Amino acid sequence: MKKRLDILLVERGLVQSRERAKALIMEGKALVGGVPSTKAGAMVAADSDIALKEGMPFVGRGGLKLEAALEHFRIDLEGVIAMDVGASTGGFTDCML
Repeated sequence: MKKRLDILLVERGLVQSRERAKALIMEGKALVGGVPSTKAGAMVAADSDIALKEGMPFVGRGGLKLEAALEHFRIDLEGVIAMDVGASTGGFTDCML
């Protein structure tokens, strides 16, 4: 049985959402049998060996951006109260935590 690659990534718990799966696939970070696949809709065997090239430290790219800013400006968040009012994947909040 074949399934979409983005769906398999979510079902196997490698990513939290299909949107994140699609982003990683388009970046060439999803490997099927050790070979990068760049099409989220690619139909692959359900028992295929699927992996990610490198793990993301946060659920979204916003976390990477915030982390870079915190390091650049040497900001310590310990004891800080903050609120994320965005409507995205949650990378900002993930980084803050």
